Amino acid sequence: MIVPDDLPLSRAGIDRAALLRTEDGFVRTALADPATRVLLVCDAAVVTAAGPTVALLDPADVARLLPADDEAWLLLGRGDGGEAYLARRVADRRPAPTVGEASDVLVHTAPTSTGPAITPTLPDGLTWTALRDIGADLSAQEAGLATTAVALDAWHARHPRCPRCGAETRVAQSGWTRVCVVDGSEHYPRTDPAVIMAVVDADDRILLGHAAHWPAGRWSTLAGFVEAGESLEHAVRREVAEETGVVVGDVSYRGSQPWPFPASLMIGFRAQAESTDVHVDGIELTEARWFSRAGLADAVRTGDVIPPGRASIARALVEEWFGGPLS
Repeated sequence: MIVPDDLPLSRAGIDRAALLRTEDGFVRTALADPATRVLLVCDAAVVTAAGPTVALLDPADVARLLPADDEAWLLLGRGDGGEAYLARRVADRRPAPTVGEASDVLVHTAPTSTGPAITPTLPDGLTWTALRDIGADLSAQEAGLATTAVALDAWHARHPRCPRCGAETRVAQSGWTRVCVVDGSEHYPRTDPAVIMAVVDADDRILLGHAAHWPAGRWSTLAGFVEAGESLEHAVRREVAEETGVVVGDVSYRGSQPWPFPASLMIGFRAQAESTDVHVDGIELTEARWFSRAGLADAVRTGDVIPPGRASIARALVEEWFGGPLS
């Protein structure tokens, strides 16, 4: 059984301190407090120490590493002792998509591990690590801090201008809003709901698919974004039918977790198949097939199937059906 609060990126063990965001000059005050701790974030990665563990730096150390930038700070929350947790955004290290390239290409490719284009010289023992790679290994507090930092960083990077008039926007409310410098309109971080589902047939087999942009051998549950004016349950049935031709009946909620690559909330379901003939769309999925428990275990053991990463809700959905960890 999936325990929603135990999903890797749902374990947000920190007070988000929303009331502090509107305090004038709160970030400046926090940076003057040696108890404040700072996380460095860039392009879906954070600075980590051995363990792995998220590196939480002293504000004075950050000031020595990076130039002053009032627009680069994010308030993540407050600890049990009243200390503030901030994130310091570092310049993006991947260029924007080129002309003719899909606008969401960065969503489907993992960031490099070589560091930002403008890289501070990190102290010994620290390195940049992609959140995808370490999300399942972090503590509840670290998972909450890193997930929020990555999501906010991605939103700021993609929304520098006003969607109403096209003018520049400035950061406000300790990194939680952007305000148009021309018309004064406020804009807030977006979250895109996406359904992800373990489709199971009458013989208790699970349907897994291989996406066109994935490396060979990678298989996972089906997923897709919720469309405007659509319920979650309808989105489950529509996505499964569009991608595989399989008809789904009963749909039951299993859990959810943020997926800040760049702005999704993954909402997990178990879906009961009413048909079993599979016809992939050939665009999003190049292959899909049914697996028994024994068949999936053999395929994982031989390396023919690479299961979803441990930080993903897909892994939790598959292992709930499987009855235990996939080795």
